[in-house]
Amino acid sequence: MILNLTDLPAKMNNHTITAKDVAKLAGVSQSSVSRVYFEGAKVSEKTRLKVIAAAEELGYKPNEFARSLITNRTKIIGLVMKGVQNPFYPQVLKQFTTFFKAHGYSVLFVHTNNEEIQKEDIENLINYKVAGVIITDATMSLKVAESFQESKIPLVFFNRKLYTDNFFSVCCNNLNAGRKIAEFLISKGAKDMIYIAGNTDTSTNQDRQKGFFEVLASHNIPYQKFSSDYTYEGGYNTALQIMEDNVMPNAFFVGNDIMALGVIDALRKNSVTIPTTTRVVGFDNIDMAGWPAYELTTWEQPIVEMVEQTVNYLLAEIHDYTGEAKALELDGRLIDRQTT
Repeated sequence: MILNLTDLPAKMNNHTITAKDVAKLAGVSQSSVSRVYFEGAKVSEKTRLKVIAAAEELGYKPNEFARSLITNRTKIIGLVMKGVQNPFYPQVLKQFTTFFKAHGYSVLFVHTNNEEIQKEDIENLINYKVAGVIITDATMSLKVAESFQESKIPLVFFNRKLYTDNFFSVCCNNLNAGRKIAEFLISKGAKDMIYIAGNTDTSTNQDRQKGFFEVLASHNIPYQKFSSDYTYEGGYNTALQIMEDNVMPNAFFVGNDIMALGVIDALRKNSVTIPTTTRVVGFDNIDMAGWPAYELTTWEQPIVEMVEQTVNYLLAEIHDYTGEAKALELDGRLIDRQTT
């Protein structure tokens, strides 16, 4: 049996509207209706306009599941995310959902509890026949990434970059951001500083740290590093540890905003005044950073531009797969608030 992608019909007013009904009203063949709704199929503009007008009049919509059986692809984008407790990523998810919806795509959200994407996560994406995949804060083995390439499923690493030329990635220019934050704190008179890292094996953390330390070293400014886990609790507990060790720098650069908020609350609990005694700078510019209770100075990631670049790449690759590999880094900006 040959399945026509328009054979799974819409329903309106308890009457089943089929491609045959559309074809009859438009005065064309049923196969012409199929070609109109099959991406890449050849059909004259005159016929296309007739079919669209008839479909709108009848309330007919082709079934995407039927389309996927033919193309072996759905209009679904898989998005894998681990750090849902970090407010930055729900903001990212909202942006992706908005952008893809505008282009007729849905987002399949896959939450992984592990640092590295697990086998079942990959199986979910494949079973849903996703048109493309976005990896945010989780890691993926090169072998798994290459399996997507072999299947010609476009893949983007978002807010991450791989130290290889084989994949497309979009992220903030973290190296430059680390340098600019160091220069800013030096201009504020900070004479010694602490960097509180997130997950130390991520490219985002490594680049922010490298840029920050490069500038401090060039100015002979002493610094220390403490490691945390990109969570509020991690920032809070790390700050408590620093105070217990009787170490209080002129300034803190904290690997992301949610940790920075934990640092601020820990300092305040111990009567450390900000920015008189010490200063705090975060990273991301999540909504909470601008709350009156915090007014956190931070580095704003260009989320909208990062998302837009990711969407544009995926849509282009879905239409005509090239396997283009590129590490795209976009500049953010410093948001100067009350904590400095």
